[in-house]
Amino acid sequence: MGLFAKIKEGLKKTRDNVVGQIDSMLKSFTKIDEELFEELEELLVMGDVGIGTSQKICEELRKKVKKEGVTNPNEVHRLLQEIVAEMLEGGQELNINTKPSIILVIGVNGVGKTTTIGKLANNLRQDGKKVLLSAADTFRAAAIDQLQVWADRSRCDIIKQNEGSDPAAVVFDSIRAAKARKADVIIADTAGRLHNKKHLMDELAKISRIIDREMHDCDKEVLLVLDATTGQNAVNQAREFKNAAGITGIVLTKLDGTAKGGVVLAIKEELDVPVKYIGVGEQIDDLQPFDPKDFAKALFEVEKND
Repeated sequence: MGLFAKIKEGLKKTRDNVVGQIDSMLKSFTKIDEELFEELEELLVMGDVGIGTSQKICEELRKKVKKEGVTNPNEVHRLLQEIVAEMLEGGQELNINTKPSIILVIGVNGVGKTTTIGKLANNLRQDGKKVLLSAADTFRAAAIDQLQVWADRSRCDIIKQNEGSDPAAVVFDSIRAAKARKADVIIADTAGRLHNKKHLMDELAKISRIIDREMHDCDKEVLLVLDATTGQNAVNQAREFKNAAGITGIVLTKLDGTAKGGVVLAIKEELDVPVKYIGVGEQIDDLQPFDPKDFAKALFEVEKND
């Protein structure tokens, strides 16, 4: 299965739910009028796109309809595809050009953080990069063992200490090891305990000080892993983490298991944080770099037999 086919299959539940309802609604209209825009906005809100984002999509649609002189409701799919791709464009590429670069990964328990790190490591290794994993989530039971399993599966080195160790000390050791082994990228599994934001901020600040001191000119990404099945709760979680941790990008997991894929739009538009990767399955190669055009096409492209 090709990359686009995987994304399309992964978005099937969202497409069937949200876009399926939009399809049905459009077929009931013979012209594009204000009632169509109102119904479309309502369906987008119900599809976890968010109120503000849904309003913006409809505003952009009004402009395009007027500018292009579109009168046929069947053309709305194409226009929505263009609008969504444009809204999601920008910032989706990982900024890891220095050697070594570092990626800090945060996320609450249960979102698939450790699994995401393993898949990301495998992804980058297949791109020809030498990856070193840093087991800096030292307080969660079994987190270190889990990361070791993924290090083995993705065939990457791992730096770890005992459970309860200082996370910043693990990152320090990882930086030294990465330099010695000429690694391209360090991926650090860091904690994501939102119930104590001060502790989270203090921990990440300490890690950042170590990074600034040991590799001050390196590229650094702070990726937040979110579970797409939680819909608007994922947006709220991202907002909290953005305020606490200065995240640079989102990894959205479990898109294949939810009809709430519209949350991608809400995250980008409401928080101005780009989605960099999406998870569309359980296999090691099912974490895909986020492509706005492919995402929009997978959602809104009309099937030839429609």
